Amino acid sequence: MAPNPLAPAWLHVPDDANALATAVWPRTAARTDGELTVGGVGATELARRFGTPLYVIDEQEARERAAEVRDAFRTAFAEVGGAAKIYYAGKAFLSVEVARWMAEADLHVDVCSGGELAVALAAGVPAERLGFHGNNKSLAEIDRAVAVGVGAIIIDSLQEIDRVAEAAERHGRVQSVRLRVNSGVHAHTHAFLATAHEDQKFGITLEDAADAVARIRSHSGLLFMGLHCHIGSQIFGADGFAESAARLLTLHRELLAGGDVPELNLGGGFGIAYTAADDPAPIGELARRIAETVAAGCEELDIPLPVVAFEPGRSIIGTAGITLYTVGTTKDVSVAAASTESGDDGASAVRRYVSVDGGMSDNARTALYEAEYSARIASRTSTAAPELVRVAGKHCESGDIVVDAEYLPGDVAPGDLLAVPATGAYCFSLASNYNYLTRPPVVAVRDGRVRVIVRGETEEDLLSRDVGYTPSAPTPTTTTRSDDQR
Repeated sequence: MAPNPLAPAWLHVPDDANALATAVWPRTAARTDGELTVGGVGATELARRFGTPLYVIDEQEARERAAEVRDAFRTAFAEVGGAAKIYYAGKAFLSVEVARWMAEADLHVDVCSGGELAVALAAGVPAERLGFHGNNKSLAEIDRAVAVGVGAIIIDSLQEIDRVAEAAERHGRVQSVRLRVNSGVHAHTHAFLATAHEDQKFGITLEDAADAVARIRSHSGLLFMGLHCHIGSQIFGADGFAESAARLLTLHRELLAGGDVPELNLGGGFGIAYTAADDPAPIGELARRIAETVAAGCEELDIPLPVVAFEPGRSIIGTAGITLYTVGTTKDVSVAAASTESGDDGASAVRRYVSVDGGMSDNARTALYEAEYSARIASRTSTAAPELVRVAGKHCESGDIVVDAEYLPGDVAPGDLLAVPATGAYCFSLASNYNYLTRPPVVAVRDGRVRVIVRGETEEDLLSRDVGYTPSAPTPTTTTRSDDQR
């Protein structure tokens, strides 16, 4: 079958538009009598009990990936005579239950707001195993972080040095801190900049870092743990980390002249497969290459190998999540060849729009970043020939797209359940009430069982925050959630 000229070059016509690409879906995902099952639970049952849209997290997948990342880096650094710390990056997806999974996997947790700190503490994560990020931490956030004994606060500006020091003195504590610096490496562009003079809101330049560290060390209430850097997101290889580590180690050696520098944090950003065309390096390979690079750099500079920390989030939780939708309408749109990818034959092509009952309120990444996703009919299989579709949301925005381009069976129709994989990271985190849609519940599936881990919102929830609302007035019930979701 010839590809639709509207399809992007990377998207190939599948032999089977029902097949599940192994790298994109949770490892428990399967077809059972045609129906998609995840964690041993069928899509139809999930939709019946909890409605759609619905965030589904495969608990086994999340726990296994947390353990795999932990073991990969610990093993790789042990082999070069060092040690590694893993911080789960809570901004990818954070709930009390997921924070507990990460703690049970012996991971630290990285937070970047007072709210994320509150969730991690509510989950019982020991405060000393938390890292606190952010370019504009409020005085209240700093005070609370110091008061509860957060393991490390990542200093992001010169002003924060004094603010954290004042909080440490007020609470009679010695607060461990890291300093975020810009290494000048932008891994997501595959271009390594020659300078650390970056136009961004995070961190300080490499050339200003030594003075900042001296200022940190001048406060008796602060303990400098080391440098921190983050080079990007959705990174498939180790080259960017290698280049960034080389630059940071040179500064690390300079800082050793003034005192101990026990750690080096290289950040996160390890990528996952969102489509069958994506090919991220296996986490074990990444860990080995980074460990070897850091060890070689330390040997060349004749300095001790520090404890090296990482902050993966997406690579742990991303593939563990899928989102279920119900198809509402479909329509075929004829597009002139001049607007197609090829635009060379003067003919027109058809793009089928498949509209679902969610959209940019539950997955903003497509609109924000032009992110690519996959999709499959979840309630059945079909022998119909594949057709190019664009999965659109229901919001009053032309840019409200969930999946920009995918091949689905040509008989996709209203009432079908649609599943979008690899939505565990940054979908729930970025969810909104745009157009007054309620945010979906989050359920965890494992071994044929399902439970709610974040309750879905109702319209009553939204109205309860509106001071003009009178509870005695009639309330709409079109999106009232079932008892399963409460």
